[in-house]
Amino acid sequence: MSRPPAEPSEEGAHAVDLTGESVHWDLQDSMSYTDYLRLPELLACQRPLTERHDELLFVVIHQASELWMKLCLHEIGAAIRQIRADDLGPAFKMMARVARVQVNLIQSWEILSTLTPSDYSSFRSALGRSSGFQSFQYRMLEFRLGNKHADMARVFESKPDIFAQVQAALTEPSIYDESLALLARRGFAIPVEKLTRDFAQPYTSDPRVTEAWREVYRDAATHWELYELAEKLVDLEYRFHLWRFSHMKTVERIIGAKPGTGGTSGVAYLQKALALRFYPELWDVRTEI
Repeated sequence: MSRPPAEPSEEGAHAVDLTGESVHWDLQDSMSYTDYLRLPELLACQRPLTERHDELLFVVIHQASELWMKLCLHEIGAAIRQIRADDLGPAFKMMARVARVQVNLIQSWEILSTLTPSDYSSFRSALGRSSGFQSFQYRMLEFRLGNKHADMARVFESKPDIFAQVQAALTEPSIYDESLALLARRGFAIPVEKLTRDFAQPYTSDPRVTEAWREVYRDAATHWELYELAEKLVDLEYRFHLWRFSHMKTVERIIGAKPGTGGTSGVAYLQKALALRFYPELWDVRTEI
């Protein structure tokens, strides 16, 4: 039941005028915004372990990032299925959405960088051995995008359900593997060993694959869908590396050269990860065009 708007008071004279609006005030028997998003449960998940003011920022940034990664996995998984079905239009939309989410993930480091070394050190010991290195969604996303490394899955062995999900992402074809299979179906000379390899192993560059992508780039008008697919892949990897770089610089800013809580060397480890390439032939072909 709608209630008549109150007479504007002097202090509320500049409030939004609700006259004529059929606002649903009584939601006792209807689904509300709070109900749909399960806000009480969601907002109860932020449970800092100390009384330090800045710990809530640390928790929120990482939980929000996990939600965004959940969406990325949803979109990349669907894009892989669309590429496998030779239906690239929807795949392009999904990949473009992931690229937009990646911008948000990169920006999150800007917010976290407001945490000073003193702020972080005041609650860091409460983290114990917990670390972003143990983010199973991050690892699954990395595997789905094509950066395979079986040893990285070992840290999840103590949690069988999560380990099974990570192993599936490791052993199944990545979005790049499916893209190469698509090139082969479209008549390009992709080596059979690239199509039937052990997908849990790291991908290695092959000049014959570079030549196939070179053909696509030489005649983009004829191979427009494949050309667009190549650029969408490059965009995903480009933004992923920006995310990694921002992560590394934020960590360096906050803890310097200290080891990570998960046992890595910290900044030195993150710097090594910057050298990895997911789609080497798509980068090599740029030199040769």
